[in-house]
Amino acid sequence: MPGKCKYIFVTGGVTSSLGKGIISASLGKLLQSRGYSVTIQKFDPYINVDPGTLNPYEHGECYVTDDGAETDLDLGHYERFISTPTSQANNVTTGRIYQNVIQKERRGDYLGKTVQVVPHITNEIKKGFKTLGDSGKYDFVITEIGGTIGDIESQPYVEAMRQFRWELGEARSLGIHLTLVPYLKTTGELKTKPTQHSVKELLSLGVQPDILVCRTEYHLNDDVKRKIALFCNVKLDAVIESIDADTIYDVPLLMQDQKLDEVVLKYLNLPVGESPKLKTWREFLQHVKHPTSEIEIALVGKYIELKDSYKSILEAFNHGGASNSCKVNIRWIDAEAVTAETAPELFKGINGILVAPGFGERGIDGKISAIQYVRENNIPFLGICLGMQCAVIEYGRNVLNLPNCDSTEFSPLATNKVIDLMEDQKNVSNLGGTMRLGSYECHLKEDSIVLRAYNNKQINERHRHRFEFNSDYLEAYEKAGMIATGFNPDSGLVEIVELPSHPWFVGVQFHPEYKSTVANPHPLFIEFVKAVMQHSKN
Repeated sequence: MPGKCKYIFVTGGVTSSLGKGIISASLGKLLQSRGYSVTIQKFDPYINVDPGTLNPYEHGECYVTDDGAETDLDLGHYERFISTPTSQANNVTTGRIYQNVIQKERRGDYLGKTVQVVPHITNEIKKGFKTLGDSGKYDFVITEIGGTIGDIESQPYVEAMRQFRWELGEARSLGIHLTLVPYLKTTGELKTKPTQHSVKELLSLGVQPDILVCRTEYHLNDDVKRKIALFCNVKLDAVIESIDADTIYDVPLLMQDQKLDEVVLKYLNLPVGESPKLKTWREFLQHVKHPTSEIEIALVGKYIELKDSYKSILEAFNHGGASNSCKVNIRWIDAEAVTAETAPELFKGINGILVAPGFGERGIDGKISAIQYVRENNIPFLGICLGMQCAVIEYGRNVLNLPNCDSTEFSPLATNKVIDLMEDQKNVSNLGGTMRLGSYECHLKEDSIVLRAYNNKQINERHRHRFEFNSDYLEAYEKAGMIATGFNPDSGLVEIVELPSHPWFVGVQFHPEYKSTVANPHPLFIEFVKAVMQHSKN
């Protein structure tokens, strides 16, 4: 649609983990369904340049974009909701802001001036705010500010937002503040004071929110909404209830019921028109909430205590399950608990097994034991990244009987390094941002599981790894029955392995979960769920 780009800022108060990312993604979906082009970006206050070196226990999953950016997991939510690819420009951290400013200072760009938080850091943040808006591709740029209002780390972002909105002028931007309205069981009351204090904190930084989205366990009645509007200086219709939902995919519909998109459009002097039907979204939710079958899949991983470590995989199962009108229940299995002796009990009643990605040697023996159990008992299997590499090691040890068969990552002196460091990684010393990252082409073989799934001989998938299948062993593996069915056309690297003798056994070096969305569920997850459903009937 014609006109200058509009900017929406989403901040959070009272407590962390209120769901700024889901609210941002839901609003993006609603605006997109009205015909607007939308992108969403996240500004994170931590000093890491990106989440690539963060432990999953610290920050959950590291999400990877097509252009190879290692980003916050919220970008996964953005893509899953609005099916618009994100990029390096969609996730900016304090570390990158300071890195850019210091590099400019070293080059002499500031002409001898004293470099300060204001204006130099805030100017760099503002530059990041408008990078996507200046591209001419979008009608709306939604910017989520990480952290909680009142955090020291977030203050430069709030100040940059204040300046940026003033510079834009009226009707070009608005601020949404997400807060908590807790319920006290002892008095039977919803308490608005935390929201009032949060807004007061924001006002002390020079920012008046335009819309308040209030997380709550119970519905906000008119009196509560009126009280919040009065004491927080917003219009009554700008107090939006965000009640706890059964699934994150309910939130766009809940926000539509609350007329969040209409309030945004009115504030920005844009036509409201008829509310979109969201037919495809509602059909997806119907399948999620009313499945006709049910399966249980074991997820074998190293970081299972924090489920967000595997967020994209869980959501891809939701998408793949809905496509098959099937509920996918996940049984969480700690890789360190799996041995040849414990596997039968741990996997009792399981219909399929996914061995998850990860780094380092902890839990590797358990993953290999799980794969041996899967292979020998004809249970459908999907291995992702490290899961694929473990499948190769297991086959080398137990079928090819290769002595001291391992990965260079775990055993640099192994006799048979069936998984080896990529050639272009051998001289890399820095860990951050140096892996094989982003989207790469893959060509699929005829008469393979993956070709039947994708129905396309040429695919593109996202990668995040340093180690690959050692092609010196390819002939021996294929003679023994493990077939390479996907190759990178430029390097010849093996990207996919399968066992044709097995009902459904696929290992992929890439991360298919990163590209699964509500509108376009990933074909591998659709086919894996289908295979597991079939196995559950046998």
